[in-house]
Amino acid sequence: MTSPRLHANVLALDCAVEVDRIARRMSEIVGSELRRRGVVIAISGGADSSVCAALAVRAFGASKVYGLMLPETDSSSNSLRRGKMVADQFDIPYGVEDIAPTLEALGCYCWRDDDACRFSQFRPGWKSKIILPVGAMVLSIISLVVQSPEGDFRELRLPPREYLQIVAATNFSQRVRKTVEYFHADRLNYAVIDTPTGWNMIRILCQKRGWSG
Repeated sequence: MTSPRLHANVLALDCAVEVDRIARRMSEIVGSELRRRGVVIAISGGADSSVCAALAVRAFGASKVYGLMLPETDSSSNSLRRGKMVADQFDIPYGVEDIAPTLEALGCYCWRDDDACRFSQFRPGWKSKIILPVGAMVLSIISLVVQSPEGDFRELRLPPREYLQIVAATNFSQRVRKTVEYFHADRLNYAVIDTPTGWNMIRILCQKRGWSG
C-alpha cells in the first residue's frame, strides 16, 4: 500500500473559496441526490464535528441543521459543554440524549470491564482509553490507560484477546449513536452527516488538486 503524499503547498489555498466549494457539494448530495431537506449531525465539541457543523450551516442554513449531543458514561466531562457551545455559536437547534442506559442494557460496560478487571490496577467504573504508541503495528504493545476517581492515571499493557474484546465493547457506543442519528434523520426527512463525510469531501478536493497520491 502506498502511503499518501501531500504537496508542500497543501495549505496554500483560498479558504473562503474552498469552504464554498465544499458547502455546494454537500448541498448537491443532500438536496439533489438524496432528496432530503436538511442534515443531522452529532456534535461532540471536538475539532472534527465542529468543522462539519460549520460546513453544514454554510450549506443549508442553521434552521435545516439538527445537532445531537449523545453523552455516555465514558464521555469527556467537557464534551457536552463544548458541543452546546458549538451549537450556540452557529445557532443550530439541538437535542441532548444520554445513551448510557442503552449501552448499559446492551452490556457494553460489562463486556469492556470484564477484561479490564483482569488487571489488579483497574476497578469497574474507572475511565479508560486504549492507546497505540506512534509507529506501533502489533497488538502486543497496545496499552490501556485508566483513570481512578481521584484522577490518578495508570498504563496497563493489553494482550491481544483483551484488546479485541475492549474494542468490540467500545464500538457499541458508535453504533448506538448512529442509530439515534438515523432515527432523527428519518423523522425530519434529513440526511446524516458525520465527520467521515466532511473530511472525505476535503480529501476528494485535495485529490482533485493533485495534493495526495
